[in-house]
Amino acid sequence: MAAKQPPPLMKKHSQTDLVSRLKTRKILGVGGEDDDGEVHRSKISQVLGNEIKFAVREPLGLRVWQLVSAIMFSGVAIMALAFPDQLYDAVFDEESVSSKTPIRLYGGALLSISLIMWNALYTAEKVIIRWTLLTEACYFAVQFLVTTVSLVESSRIATGAVLLLVSRALFILISIYYYYQVGRRPKKL
Repeated sequence: MAAKQPPPLMKKHSQTDLVSRLKTRKILGVGGEDDDGEVHRSKISQVLGNEIKFAVREPLGLRVWQLVSAIMFSGVAIMALAFPDQLYDAVFDEESVSSKTPIRLYGGALLSISLIMWNALYTAEKVIIRWTLLTEACYFAVQFLVTTVSLVESSRIATGAVLLLVSRALFILISIYYYYQVGRRPKKL
């Protein structure tokens, strides 16, 4: 008895057939543009996302501003934790403070925010950078309002407090500028 030979392997023609390939890609939802205008080459890139899509075209000076912010927040936090009297005196030109606890709590909160700033310095994700910039802008706005109300209530104008108000207004503008610049959609070439 002779063993029956298996039929020869036949090459599938559907892989080379252009129409069949296009139909398969259409069924998978690959090859067409999505809502963001991205064209995905494979289902995997469509599901996982395109790496280029997450790359942020950073505005000029963004990383420098993030570094300056992180250093500024850390410095003031350490000063508020270690030397609360001197920090209060530098801002409000008053020697005594009734309690050091609120200033030290302020320093602890600033230290927490500074950790976020330091981590944002090393990320390339657009959403994290934007949230960090928005956090900065909100912090500076609240500090601006609190300092203004404190000056109005005490009816004293301290040079340090006025300088703080001017710098905070400038920092708000810079943070909001970068927030919108990072959020802008890149121009299509």
